[in-house]
Amino acid sequence: MKILGIGNAIIDVICKVDDSFIIENNLTKSTMKLFFDENEFKNLLKNIKIEKTVSGGSVANSIVGISQLGDQVGFIGKVSDDEFGANYEEGLKKENVEYFYSKKKEELPTGTCLILVTPDSERTMCTFLGTAGKINENDVNSSVVKNSEIIFLEGYLWDEGEPKKAFDKAMSNAKKVAMSLSDIFCVDRHKPHFLNLVKNKLDITFANEQEMSSLIEAKNFEEVINFSKQLNKLVVVTRGEKGAVAINGDEVIESNIQKNLKIIDLTGAGDLFAAGYLHGYINKLSTKKCLEKGTEMSSKVIQQIGARL
Repeated sequence: MKILGIGNAIIDVICKVDDSFIIENNLTKSTMKLFFDENEFKNLLKNIKIEKTVSGGSVANSIVGISQLGDQVGFIGKVSDDEFGANYEEGLKKENVEYFYSKKKEELPTGTCLILVTPDSERTMCTFLGTAGKINENDVNSSVVKNSEIIFLEGYLWDEGEPKKAFDKAMSNAKKVAMSLSDIFCVDRHKPHFLNLVKNKLDITFANEQEMSSLIEAKNFEEVINFSKQLNKLVVVTRGEKGAVAINGDEVIESNIQKNLKIIDLTGAGDLFAAGYLHGYINKLSTKKCLEKGTEMSSKVIQQIGARL
């Protein structure tokens, strides 16, 4: 196995709705709302027609991207033995991703992200994490981890308690550990823990400039570079319009963005950048080529709807 992803197994349920549906359900267009009440979430699903389902989640999106580039990959993520759980497993298999999880009936249903597309193409998201966020150490197969060249984790999944134990088990059995910091909110919420991971546990860190700056409370990007140099590990930072940079000890390599793109939807840009970079990395391409592959993949995905190519 080249790369094993461990992350939130969330099924994306794509539905077309009118603006009136958004208003009636007190949703704010173009934002993401987290639901904690299962019944409230189920009531939303009752009244709409499902267009399609996609096996999503941040690391899952990256893993599918790596599979599409021809590498052997696997994924661990917790689902329940329900209709969406079956859809999730089937969706990964279709993308040639080996799914290392035996689903059983859980207290909570499979994690779901309802993506409501209005006639103006705007996407409003409603997420119910369900059983995805309840991953524990028993869900992580040590031998699968040991047989992978790299494991790829997501900051979204890190939480005190059971998920942390799952992380620790995976990291202690891994040959190499890569992780995405995922989101500025994750960084701010878990700052001391994430800082410890970046300094002591991770071989490769993926982050955007905002996340990395927040993590070390940097006043400018120079401070991010200097911090990363001292780690003597690989840190890959995306910088929006300024391109991306990879720092490994004293080596600092930059690459530019692709110009004149028709940007339609930014969903999955970071996930697909990581996919391209990791594909280059495991195939021993130069750092510059890895950055370029990441940029190429993210450039493709932002010119279409959804986080999949």
